[in-house]
Amino acid sequence: MSSRACQPCTACCDGWVQIKVKGCEAYPGKPCPHSTGTGCDDYENRPVDPCQKFKCAWVKESSALPDGFRPDACGALVIDHALTWQGLEVDLAVPVGREIPEKTLNTLMQLAEKNMRPLIYQQQDPNSNVLEKNPLTLAYGPPAFQQWVLDQQAQGKKLW
Repeated sequence: MSSRACQPCTACCDGWVQIKVKGCEAYPGKPCPHSTGTGCDDYENRPVDPCQKFKCAWVKESSALPDGFRPDACGALVIDHALTWQGLEVDLAVPVGREIPEKTLNTLMQLAEKNMRPLIYQQQDPNSNVLEKNPLTLAYGPPAFQQWVLDQQAQGKKLW
C-alpha cells in the first residue's frame, strides 16, 4: 500500500485537472465548488467518478515520481498513461499554477527519457493574465510523437 496521501494537496479538486463533479465543471481558475482548498466539504458523499477513482501518478503505489513530487509541492500534477501512442504509454503533466516550474519540467523530461514514455504537458499562455480552460499543450518525446500531437490538435481531436 502506498504511504503517499493526497492531503493536504487538493490540486485535482482545485481545477488544475479538468473534471466534472455532480454536474459542476472544474478547470484552471474554477475549482470544484466542494473544494475548501484543504479538502472536500462533502467528502463522505463524493462521487466514485472522478473523486474516488482518480489518483494522480504521485500517489500511486508504483509511482516513478520522487517523494517531493506531490503536485502542490512541485507545481505539476502528473497523470500516468493518459493515452497510448504507437504502443507506448504517454504521461500527462498539468501545471498547478500558471506553468510547470522549470526544475520540475526538467525532471519530468528526464523520467520520460529514462522510462521511454513520451510526455504531454500543459502551460498557461505567458502573454495572458487569464487562466485558460484549455492551456497550451506541448509534447516531449520523439519528433514523430511531437508531430502527431500537433496534428491531433490541428484536427481538433481530444488527446485524453
